[in-house]
Amino acid sequence: MTIQYQIDSLDRKILSLIIKNARIPYLEVARECNVSGAAIHQRIQRLTDCGVIVGSEFIVDPKKVGFSTCAFMGVFLEKASHYHIVMTELEKIPEIVECHYTTGNYAIFIKIITRDNDHLKQIIADRLQTIEGISRTESFISLEERVKRQLPI
Repeated sequence: MTIQYQIDSLDRKILSLIIKNARIPYLEVARECNVSGAAIHQRIQRLTDCGVIVGSEFIVDPKKVGFSTCAFMGVFLEKASHYHIVMTELEKIPEIVECHYTTGNYAIFIKIITRDNDHLKQIIADRLQTIEGISRTESFISLEERVKRQLPI
């Protein structure tokens, strides 16, 4: 049984600050929240232990490192029972940065980032469409990302 952690107003303020800047010093968070640094450290540790905070990361702009094409792809399965086999194969493709099991037209919806359209075409033809259990795919190239944010706390 999963117990849902109940966050209070201090937790919300802490989360709001660290979502905006994961590198913000605990003492600065403490000043903003009018509590001690130790209290912030304990709260963040509790939020981490309870699974509210999951890791921390640096976000790399794909375009700055030569990956200029972002696409989304709906994946149709031959049979629903192929899901686990297909997912195992999709996880082996590093250009796939998100993969969701969905309702609706597609069994799986993925986000894929490639160097360019030719690279995308190569991944689709040589890697995706050769996976046993995939009947077909439908691709959408993203022209611009306008909104990218964390859940508002």
